[in-house]
Amino acid sequence: MWILLLLPFIGLLWVPFYNETLPELFGFPFFYWYQLLWVPITALLTWIVYRSQRHRGDE
Repeated sequence: MWILLLLPFIGLLWVPFYNETLPELFGFPFFYWYQLLWVPITALLTWIVYRSQRHRGDE
């Protein structure tokens, strides 16, 4: 499950992929809303990995 934490890095480190102005979403260029879209995605992935790990008190 730890591999899920690599997805945001892969999605955001390849800047030429999203270094565009169009398409726009609510007036925001693609460059900005693509990065902002990763904020909730990263939080969700972090939560999934956290919940999948076994904690000391769960035994």
